[in-house]
Amino acid sequence: MSGGNELLNRINERYGSLSKGQKLLAAYITDNYDKAAFLTAARLGQVVGVSESTVVRFASHLGYRGYPEFQRAMGELVQDKLHAVHRMEDVYGRISQSEILETVLKSDMERVKNTLEHIDEHAFDLAVDILLSARHIYVLGIRSCAPLAEFLAFYLNMMFDDVRLLHTSSSSELLEQMVHIGREDVMIGISFPRYSIRTLKAMELANNRSARVITLTDSVHSPMNLYSSCNLIAKSDMSSILDSLTAPMSVINALLLAVCMKKQDEVVKRLELLEQVWEEYQINGNDEINYMSDM
Repeated sequence: MSGGNELLNRINERYGSLSKGQKLLAAYITDNYDKAAFLTAARLGQVVGVSESTVVRFASHLGYRGYPEFQRAMGELVQDKLHAVHRMEDVYGRISQSEILETVLKSDMERVKNTLEHIDEHAFDLAVDILLSARHIYVLGIRSCAPLAEFLAFYLNMMFDDVRLLHTSSSSELLEQMVHIGREDVMIGISFPRYSIRTLKAMELANNRSARVITLTDSVHSPMNLYSSCNLIAKSDMSSILDSLTAPMSVINALLLAVCMKKQDEVVKRLELLEQVWEEYQINGNDEINYMSDM
């Protein structure tokens, strides 16, 4: 295990025991380690808004002998990022350009197959039931997981009255959008390596407010499971600069279809209503190409 990945693992494993200030540091470092690696303890504390002593205690809490050792671990994270392209070359450099398409698609097929073999069907059924009983549904995915969250929220909006896709560029902004979350609500958090501390913080808030939490992640050992009452596991690993999100998307498709079948009559009525609105305001005519119109 590289020092960089070890740092992230330590942060994830100890997140629940961190103080408020240390959680701010964890969030900043996870998202900005390429900047944090070059800051002194005093400067890092200034940027995050905590004291220098909090930074030093944070490093010690993670098991490092001092800030210099902790800073070296952040530097190794930066190196890991820079070496991602080289790892991709190691894995795919031996195949020709013409074989890339077949290789990647077969690899994705294997991940979907592996996901199907290991996914907890009881957890999947529980996720469907939780969604069906929710008052409000909050959906969150950050960075590479944002498209998954948008796709999920888009179709959930066709089935439920109150679906909230959380958009954010900071932890405080994110939590402000969740200020009214409560025990009748559900949050779906989507996160894959490298895991998002902002997503984890949002899930912590939802859990503390007694909301139900569903997570879509890559492993039973993922820190995303810390505050989740229902864990959906999908394989996403890929030895390159890109993440494979094919299996997670398949799980989302299955979840949407399962919910849709349970609410079939309501969904049909909602789609009929939407169709009336589209026709009345000619929305489709402004946004879609009719290939028959020129014939």
